[in-house]
Amino acid sequence: MSDTAARLLALLSLLQSRPDWTGPELAARLGVTTRTVRNDIDRLRELDYPVDATRGATGGYRLGAGGKLPPLLLDDEEAVAVAIGLRTAKGIAGIEESSTRALAKLEQVLPSRLRPMVEALGTVIEHAPENTGTDAPDPQVDPAVLRAVASAIQDGEWFRFDFRGDARLVEPYRLLAWQRRWYLVARDPASGVWDTFRADWIEPRMPTRRRFSAVPVPGGDYTAFAMRSIAASGWTVHARLRVAAPAEAVLARINPAVGIVEDAGAGASVLVTGADSLDTIAAYIGMLGMDFTVESPAELRQVLRTYSERYARAAGDVS
Repeated sequence: MSDTAARLLALLSLLQSRPDWTGPELAARLGVTTRTVRNDIDRLRELDYPVDATRGATGGYRLGAGGKLPPLLLDDEEAVAVAIGLRTAKGIAGIEESSTRALAKLEQVLPSRLRPMVEALGTVIEHAPENTGTDAPDPQVDPAVLRAVASAIQDGEWFRFDFRGDARLVEPYRLLAWQRRWYLVARDPASGVWDTFRADWIEPRMPTRRRFSAVPVPGGDYTAFAMRSIAASGWTVHARLRVAAPAEAVLARINPAVGIVEDAGAGASVLVTGADSLDTIAAYIGMLGMDFTVESPAELRQVLRTYSERYARAAGDVS
């Protein structure tokens, strides 16, 4: 590699490492004159790498947005960390393919001294199943959906989309990753009602380009709100149960995202819960350790009868 090419790569690395540099700082780090720095900046611009410059006593250089994606110059620890992170990301629904491609590109250009370490980590690291709370397959989220939602949040613009056949218009606030699923926390600008939407059920429409003024989420905590909302509407199926125990006793037994508990008086409570299937609900409500009756849906009662008969056979009860 020529001295000029090596210096350009070093210059790019410096510009990536922090937002702003003065000409003398870059010259000192590269061991050249400020005139050489100016010439190298011009060469980077000719290669379509945008470098912004400001004049004056506080002037300097910064790597701008647009143009080509600059080569990322990573030190040894950074390269290994990225490789490990990409291996982990291969298990995240919606980005497995892009993570695999990025990992393949990184491994091709790893220095020979780092390859044994990365290969060793790849052979000894295993991932246990993460989707153990349901019998349903992992939902697949199109990365384009996540990009559309994230862009609307970042730009503070109304987000228009189709949601399970219904057209929706919301103020988007947060994307939440939980239980290998993605959720959008948003507010209806017309009614002021907050809600949480499964990202794998979202079909983005044309951008609105209409900005909104943010308002605080109820309770001030997006994650806490989303957990409560997911329990009520974020699952494929839902059930309403009357539990023979006070609300505080039920709340002590469940995760906030599993259900919403209401006091029903006389030492009883109502649990509204959900899951990806009625079988999952049947399995988990048995773990409450409390008597209950099913108010809805009627289909859940048959699932419970099937489970009860199976358990009775396993216990040797043939009566």
